[in-house]
Amino acid sequence: MVSFGAGEPDFPTPQNIKMAAIKAINDNFTYYTPTSGVEELRKALSDKLRNSNNLAYGPRQIIVSCGGKHSLYNIMQTLLNPGEEALLYVPYWVSYVEQIKLAGGEARLIPTGKDRVNLELMKKHLTKKTKLLIMNSPSNPSGTVLSQSELKAVADFALESNLWIVTDEVYEAFVYDGLKHTSIASLGEEVKNRTVISNSFSKTYSMTGWRIGYTAGPSEVIDAIGRLQDHMTSNPTSIAQMAALEALRGPQDSIKTMITAFDERRRLMVRRLNEMSGIDCEVPQGAFYTFPSIKSTGLTSMEFAKRLLDEEHVAVIPGIGFGSDGNVRLTYAASTQDIDKGMARMEKFCSRLEPKPA
Repeated sequence: MVSFGAGEPDFPTPQNIKMAAIKAINDNFTYYTPTSGVEELRKALSDKLRNSNNLAYGPRQIIVSCGGKHSLYNIMQTLLNPGEEALLYVPYWVSYVEQIKLAGGEARLIPTGKDRVNLELMKKHLTKKTKLLIMNSPSNPSGTVLSQSELKAVADFALESNLWIVTDEVYEAFVYDGLKHTSIASLGEEVKNRTVISNSFSKTYSMTGWRIGYTAGPSEVIDAIGRLQDHMTSNPTSIAQMAALEALRGPQDSIKTMITAFDERRRLMVRRLNEMSGIDCEVPQGAFYTFPSIKSTGLTSMEFAKRLLDEEHVAVIPGIGFGSDGNVRLTYAASTQDIDKGMARMEKFCSRLEPKPA
C-alpha cells in the first residue's frame, strides 16, 4: 500500500533534539513541572514569537500544552460557552468542528472559493451568539496562505464584530514560492488583544509523537487555560519540554531541509494529479498537502477513497471530513519514490472511471 494519509513529516526528529531528551532522562528531569510549562521554555517561546513573528508576549502570556490539538481544545473550552457560535472556513481541519461541539458550541461554516475571504458571506453568518472565528494559515487541508491584506480584512471584521480570533499557525514554517507567513496578531495591538495563537513543535521540528504545543494570548485567556489545564492534564511531559527547548535554541537547518524536499515533492504531485482524468488540483502555497477536486469523477470523496484503496492500494483522506465532499486530501510528506508509485496507481484508477456528464 502507498499511503498519502498521514499528516506528519516523514523526516526523523533532529538528533540534537533527541539527545536533549536523553539528557533530561539521565539528569532525572522526570518529575512534575509547573502546569503551564517550565519558565525557561516559556521564555524561549517568548523570544521566538518576538524574533520570528514580530509579537511581544511575556512568558506569562504563554502556556505549554500536550500538543497543538490540546492547545486548541483548551482555547475552545475557555472561550466558548454552551450555545455560542464559531465562524469556520470550509475546508477546515477535521477537529475544529468536534472541539466546538465539545465546548457546547456550534460551528457556522463559511464556504471559500476564489474569494478566500468573503466578508459579505461572513456577515451573513454572524449572529448575536457568534463568539469567535478560527483561522488556519497555512491551511490544512488546502495549503492556502492568506495574504497580509486578506488577514487585515479578517482582523477588521473581527474587531468590528467584537469577536475573538483563534489562529492555528502550526504550519507556519512551510510556505513556498517566496511567500511569507504572517500572524494575524502582528497586525496591531488592538487585534493582538483579541487573538489567541495556537502552535506546536509537531510539524516544524518533526516531533508529532512528542506531544508538545503552546498557546499565546492575552493574560486573562492564558490564566484561564492554565486553570483548566491544572485539572485536566497538569504539565506537559517534562522530557518533551527539554526537547522543545533545544528545538528552539539549537540549529534550525532541519527546517530548511524539509522545506526544500516538500517543495520538490509538491510540484511533482500537483503535476501528476493534473495529468489525471477527472482530477483538478490547485497548487498549494503552504503546509504539505494537496486537496484536488474529484467532482468530475462523479464519485463522493468516500466512494473515491474506498475504491482507490481497494483497487489500487493507495490511501487518501476523503474531503467530507474537511467539509468538502468534492475533494480528497493527499500529503506530499512522502518519498519521491512513493509519490511516483502512488501517482501511477491513482492515474490508472482514474482512467477507468467514466467521466461525469456535463
